[in-house]
Amino acid sequence: MGGGRIPERKEIPAADRWDLSPLFRNDAEWEALFSDIEKRMDGYATFRGRIGGSLDAFRDAIGFDLGVSRKAERLYTYAHLRSDEDKTDQFFLAMHDRAVNLLTRISEASSFMSPEIQAIPDEKMTAFLDDPSMLDYRFHLQSILRYKPHTLPEEIEMILAMSGEVAQAPSQIFGQLDNADMKFGELEDGSGKRVELSHGNFSSFLINPSRELREKAFFQYYASYEAHKNTIAASLSHSIKKDHFYSRVRKFESCRRAALFSDDVSDEVYDSLLESVKKNLAPLFRYLGFRKKVLGLDELHFYDTYVPIIGDVDFKMPYGEAVRVCVSALRPLGEEYCGVLEEGLLGGWVDRYENRGKRSGAYSSGCYDSPPYILMNYREDNINSLYTLIHEAGHSMHSYYSKKNQPFVNADYTIFVAEVASTFNEVLLSRHLLDLYRDDPGMTAYILNREIDDIRGTLFRQTMFAEFEKIIHGIVEENGPLTLETLTGAYGSLLETYFGGSMVIDEVLKLECLRIPHFYSDFYVYKYATGISAAIALSEKLFSGGEPARKSYLGFLGLGGSMFPIDELVRAGVDMRTPAPVDNAIGHFSGLVDSLIGAFEKMK
Repeated sequence: MGGGRIPERKEIPAADRWDLSPLFRNDAEWEALFSDIEKRMDGYATFRGRIGGSLDAFRDAIGFDLGVSRKAERLYTYAHLRSDEDKTDQFFLAMHDRAVNLLTRISEASSFMSPEIQAIPDEKMTAFLDDPSMLDYRFHLQSILRYKPHTLPEEIEMILAMSGEVAQAPSQIFGQLDNADMKFGELEDGSGKRVELSHGNFSSFLINPSRELREKAFFQYYASYEAHKNTIAASLSHSIKKDHFYSRVRKFESCRRAALFSDDVSDEVYDSLLESVKKNLAPLFRYLGFRKKVLGLDELHFYDTYVPIIGDVDFKMPYGEAVRVCVSALRPLGEEYCGVLEEGLLGGWVDRYENRGKRSGAYSSGCYDSPPYILMNYREDNINSLYTLIHEAGHSMHSYYSKKNQPFVNADYTIFVAEVASTFNEVLLSRHLLDLYRDDPGMTAYILNREIDDIRGTLFRQTMFAEFEKIIHGIVEENGPLTLETLTGAYGSLLETYFGGSMVIDEVLKLECLRIPHFYSDFYVYKYATGISAAIALSEKLFSGGEPARKSYLGFLGLGGSMFPIDELVRAGVDMRTPAPVDNAIGHFSGLVDSLIGAFEKMK
């Protein structure tokens, strides 16, 4: 897709949109299922007070709940995908709101179940779990039982369930402001054409060879955040206070402990990540210093950190070609993996291009009864789009193998392992491209540059984000004020720690903390950093271990959510409870910097 004007949704050809008909052929079918679920919800009352009475009642109650959840998941998936096509479309915004409200009501109606399950005497529960008919439910039930110290009386659980929709307010408000209402104006691109600046093309401007254009786009983009900084700061502040409220109610010692508990991840894993990265910043500083030198700059600013330092490579890759490159890069994973993926990417899985009002960024999403859909804002002039496509393809193929190998109850894997599958694909893409252009020092340097920047953004930058989350949640937990000044002050200090001395920190860059959607999902971003560390380790095993390593990795994808994520990775061959994977990833990054400097020497 080209041109300076962002097209309306109706202007996007059907072939470039995802095909949601496997979910529902039309909106009327969605309405029919919505009505059916509303009627089925009354069935929860028949199990109240009876769950622990017998194995049959126990099994029937769990089966009923999972059946409703599966239908509701399908309903919600369709609504959120349609709403994300155009955040200004009021019909689908209303559909999404109705789906969220229904989920809240289901949560309210089923709120008695966990307390009743946890109230079953241990001896009786052991007998239930040992019955062969409960085999598929064991991990699911053990996960519920772990929450026994954090589960409240039934009446309070119902109130908490009723609050679910209200608790989403900060995230919803930020999402509407950021994706629908905020405008970034127009500016001239490198060819003299007037172009509307957007989330979708901001990264394209940051890789433009013209420093004047990069600088102008950077400050113009952040001017919109400057204009809305107080509103967004209030939204983020109340999202953190929401996290604090629920952690206290659930009797967790901190927001972080509450967030990490479901994955059975210790605070030590989180803190070890921060410690390992912060004590190994030297390779990052060395790279930024080299970048500054090659670009011939007196000062390195944020808007200078993404432009390829090989200036004469004109990257252009249409979507269809990008799919072929992705499939070729993933050949080591076997014919089935590549065949399924190619059919999906060229078929109806992907909503490919930006349109006015469309949700920014990219994601993979779906449900047990749908394809693993991918939202993209693909740009053929930006190599980041190629990497984003293969990243989201990693998520989607993880979903494919999970659903293929697990029942519904165990198919929903956690983000902790999800980010391994996606970044693993990116590592394979870089390796493929380096091999493809091994005799071309210019392209080799270009690809090395891109991989270095990817690890910089995923490992170093996301760790900085993770430390920011730890700091701002700590402020609230200590009853401190979380104001605009507090937020930007904390973020500015981290920018100085992670980049200071090697990069000039412009004042507006402190506002970056206000535009990161993931901060509305507490203690989420650290999983990108642990994910890429595990992915680098697993990719090394794939190429050194041959067929057994390939089967082991695909087996890891097929585990879905049947184990805790740390245990799944141990089975795959990586132990994130030790600092070794993060240290190895930083060593890999350092080696890439050496290779980049060496490639430049060959170009002289």
